[in-house]
Amino acid sequence: MAELANTPFSLSQSQQIYTLHPGDVACGERGDRLETLLGSCVAIILTDPRRTIGAMCHIVHAGQSVSSAPSNASYADVALATMYRLLRERGIDPTQCEAYLYGGGNMFPDLLSHGHVGERNARWVCDALAEDGIRVLAQDLGGCAYRRLSWTVGIGAPQVTSVPV
Repeated sequence: MAELANTPFSLSQSQQIYTLHPGDVACGERGDRLETLLGSCVAIILTDPRRTIGAMCHIVHAGQSVSSAPSNASYADVALATMYRLLRERGIDPTQCEAYLYGGGNMFPDLLSHGHVGERNARWVCDALAEDGIRVLAQDLGGCAYRRLSWTVGIGAPQVTSVPV
């Protein structure tokens, strides 16, 4: 399980860029940038209401991890639990956070119209956050395009660019 996508690229001594790949989870502070590219995968961004801390995960598989990969953050349950742990380690109660949700695209619309991987991923994430009482501020789920997602921890909303299939 990767908690940080890679060694962060330093913008300055106090600012980092975390590029997440499938199965990665990262947590940054105000001014750090979190970014990823999504297809059928779903990214969750959680932040405290004051926007001092932000966490992002890149979920590949909806639901619970298989017994052969119990700590693999590409599975939604492990990714969300890892995000919660990283936030708690920084003194943030995850249930008081706000969320942004992105991805869940249908990357093969000519083959599948319903029940595709992206749809299952998006549904799982929405249900899990609702169950935990986490308010979703914005979401961009579904469709048939890749999404390039970037967020600088702070007041602004994440930036999303659609990339056609």
